[in-house]
Amino acid sequence: MSQKQFILAHDLGTTGNKATLYDAAGHLVSSAFAGYSVEYTQTGWAEQNPEDWWQAVCTSTHKLLSQAQVGPAEIACIVFSGQMMGCVPLDKSARPLRKAIIWADQRAVAQEKWLSERVSPDELYHITGHRLSASYTICKILWLRDHQPDIFRATHKFVQAKDAMVARLTGEFVTDHSDASSTNLYHLERGDWSERLLEAAQLDRDQLPSLRRSIDVVGEVRAEVAAEVGVAAGTPVVIGAGDGLCAAAGAGVVAEGDAYNYVGSSSWIALATSKPIYDPEQKTFCFAHLVPSMFSPCGTMQAAGASYQWARDQLGALELQAAAALGVNPYELLNLNAEKSPPGAKGLLFLPYLLGERSPRWNPRARGGFIGLTVRHNRADMVRAVLEGITMNLRVILDAFTGQGAAIQAMRIIGGGARGRFWNKIMADIYGLPVQRLAILEEATSMGAALAGGVGVGLYPDFSMAKTMNEVVEVIEPDSATQATYAKLYPIFEAAYHALTPIYDMLAEAHVSE
Repeated sequence: MSQKQFILAHDLGTTGNKATLYDAAGHLVSSAFAGYSVEYTQTGWAEQNPEDWWQAVCTSTHKLLSQAQVGPAEIACIVFSGQMMGCVPLDKSARPLRKAIIWADQRAVAQEKWLSERVSPDELYHITGHRLSASYTICKILWLRDHQPDIFRATHKFVQAKDAMVARLTGEFVTDHSDASSTNLYHLERGDWSERLLEAAQLDRDQLPSLRRSIDVVGEVRAEVAAEVGVAAGTPVVIGAGDGLCAAAGAGVVAEGDAYNYVGSSSWIALATSKPIYDPEQKTFCFAHLVPSMFSPCGTMQAAGASYQWARDQLGALELQAAAALGVNPYELLNLNAEKSPPGAKGLLFLPYLLGERSPRWNPRARGGFIGLTVRHNRADMVRAVLEGITMNLRVILDAFTGQGAAIQAMRIIGGGARGRFWNKIMADIYGLPVQRLAILEEATSMGAALAGGVGVGLYPDFSMAKTMNEVVEVIEPDSATQATYAKLYPIFEAAYHALTPIYDMLAEAHVSE
């Protein structure tokens, strides 16, 4: 039996890098974290130093192997998950030529407008599965061409966060299909860079990395960096995938009909499908999956856990105080109180647009609100309405998929917001689906990367391994009577948003909303 029994997975997030170690049975052995910061030097700008990523990869690897007491010779492969939609210009020796422009950066609005005049946003959506937006890599590259032409000309390849680390480890300039599908430059169905979009943007294919499957071994750790990283020279490196797709695999969403709901500060619903799903109103978007030749339609709302956190801070002073005294989670006490309110919160609706909205509304001017408030309503009703409003908004995303023919059997739940059983029950009743709580809620991203690595080097048989790595520990079935209550309220929730759209515009134009 080979002594190489461990997979070292790195998850390059926005706040830091998490290094995790998985064994041959798919168990999480240990994890270590090394943080770094984001620089917001101007409004709408968000940058990180790739050198900080590299130091975090090195620091977390040394820390992890030391605490797990695992030697470098026992590592079967290194694999990556990483933040998506960035722009990292590298020279021929894989050194960054400037700071990385990360996913949260919105500076390239003029470049988005320029591109929209050269290719119609509808055509681009049907090529890439994504709306045209300043958020994506293509507009960030164009911004560099317009504003830092020397750096643009000196760039050997424009890559994503994980690809920059892989290039430094191996000397290979590659990306995988999932990260490529978040650039606004990739032809989703052909699985290749889009000639049409390259031509429209006046970019050269040679400036982009070569495309590989997420499970491909793309190189080996070079001798000159091995000691710095803390691994053996020659260790295989598997490219891995973008963080959203790694999360899907870690949640066990690897076969047709699988779906999951991530609930954190923001929230999304994503599926595994054999064909892309294009929404006629472009409510949702679609990535290439980590699983070769599969796709992952997705819709992300801005303020899910963030709305609940707002409710905790503004409506839950008593619970916060009591939780501090009792040493318990304040959300548990909030949920206990909200459970006193009946389903539908006595006709109180909450619109969860505290940060504007992405999918399904694509309206930065949208604002939150309670509708239907009367003197009979209390704090319990308001907290319940917040959870119901968030979940109804996610149901709009779900309906966009089922309306295009997606057959979904159950909803897997991950993320910190998945802990509350009360909210899980609301989800089951509003979605009309069994909700499956998974054993591991917070580590799904690194687990998905480890899965790609394990399949890539033959340590794991195939992607079905995801189901045993992260098992379903509880199933919450929908209740037909409660479903009937929500069936009456859901169309009213939809109508309320549409009726208020002109009001949001008026508020924005009055400049009193901030």
